[in-house]
Amino acid sequence: MNKTVVGIFEAENIAKEAIEDLRSAGFEREISLLAKDQRSGDSDSDSMGGGSIADGIATGGVLGGIGGLALGAGALVMPGLGPLIAAGPIAGMLSGVAGGGVAGGLVDWGIPEEEGRRYEEEIKQDNIIVAVSSSESNIDEAENILKNHGASEVKVHDR
Repeated sequence: MNKTVVGIFEAENIAKEAIEDLRSAGFEREISLLAKDQRSGDSDSDSMGGGSIADGIATGGVLGGIGGLALGAGALVMPGLGPLIAAGPIAGMLSGVAGGGVAGGLVDWGIPEEEGRRYEEEIKQDNIIVAVSSSESNIDEAENILKNHGASEVKVHDR
């Protein structure tokens, strides 16, 4: 059975480190990312220096080089959230349900709609959602990596 582990990050540089470690552990196409598209906003507070997370995805420098994930990156506009950057498997899923919002799209990943609405609120607060969908035998490793990097509210969901 596949599972999805989700972690919430407040800082781009910490999310970057977590994603780099996930990739080093063998997770590649299983990694997804959701974040507000800050390209039109103030990027002075950007912790990566000189551009938003969206700029990094668009140029292939996604959070310090998660190039495989960049291939699936896309910009979406979600009701109530505005422009988002979605990368990885979740990007395709959400593009098909843009009218239903993030919560509706996450249901297919085994994430209850109520939990999905909470993730929407986290994104509204400029937090970054990192998710990994993998087999039950690998999900503990992904969960530990997210926790070790200080992700808040790390949760595992059955798919």
